[in-house]
Amino acid sequence: MTKHVAVLMGGFSSEREISLRSGEACALALEGEGFRVTRVDVGHDVAQVLSALKPDVAFNALHGRFGEDGCIQGVLEILRIPYTHSGVLASSLAMKKDVAKTVMAAGGVPVPKGRVVHRLEAAKGHVLEPPYVLKPISEGSSFGVFIVKAGRSHPPQELAGGEWPHGDLMLAEEFVDGRELTCAVMGKRALDVIEILPVSEDFYGYDAKYAKGGSKHVLPANLKQNIYQRIQELACEAHRALGCRGVSRADFRYDDRPGGTGDLVVLEVNTQPGMTETSLVPEMAAFAGFSFGELVRWMVEDASCDR
Repeated sequence: MTKHVAVLMGGFSSEREISLRSGEACALALEGEGFRVTRVDVGHDVAQVLSALKPDVAFNALHGRFGEDGCIQGVLEILRIPYTHSGVLASSLAMKKDVAKTVMAAGGVPVPKGRVVHRLEAAKGHVLEPPYVLKPISEGSSFGVFIVKAGRSHPPQELAGGEWPHGDLMLAEEFVDGRELTCAVMGKRALDVIEILPVSEDFYGYDAKYAKGGSKHVLPANLKQNIYQRIQELACEAHRALGCRGVSRADFRYDDRPGGTGDLVVLEVNTQPGMTETSLVPEMAAFAGFSFGELVRWMVEDASCDR
């Protein structure tokens, strides 16, 4: 019997538009693999919608809050609908950047030094010695991220605005200069390492992530073999430390500049990596020999409850 897959997409986080793109790409690929697919633009009535649909599997293509933080995973557990990606606890941990860092560090994964601050405190004066990074503790797609450069006289004043949409708590971290690298884990296997070279930004921000031509991807990254393998090992260690399942992606900074620190740190783990036409995980999977259709098929076959 043809398996019925509900692709959960859209939702109501700040990453809605990216989720719609990820979901549509995955839905088309799953149809190409012979699955019966229903696209579900997730709203607050998602439990009723899924109860009526009774899919065999929920393919989670949501990004951001409610879709990536354990909420939708809890709904799917209650409904006993097998689903893709990580479970309730791992999703919640990874979404809270400060908590994720604590858990990863306890598992021996190197992470940048930093602390949690209120956005108004961060707007009044420097909370760390520049250069440093400020980012909301529970956002994705680089929303609300600032790099405060060395020599800057004052912190970002946008944080003091009454319309700030990304929550009151910010993670302030030391800025680790050097190369932007990423590595996905598929099940228990690390895929290859990509170096990301943003074309017009100082870091891998929203436009670099999602605009065509916004960044260049070097695959495989040009690294010494021992560093390359260490990144793959750390991606798996971070995945395990947080209890991730299915596919995740770990982002790194590596300072191999002449006279640099030599630091290699994990910035964060993404439990719902983007699946758009410019996304990194499909590119890494293709390099490993998996077509996009084969990748999403694997994710459906890996789906379960109690993740």
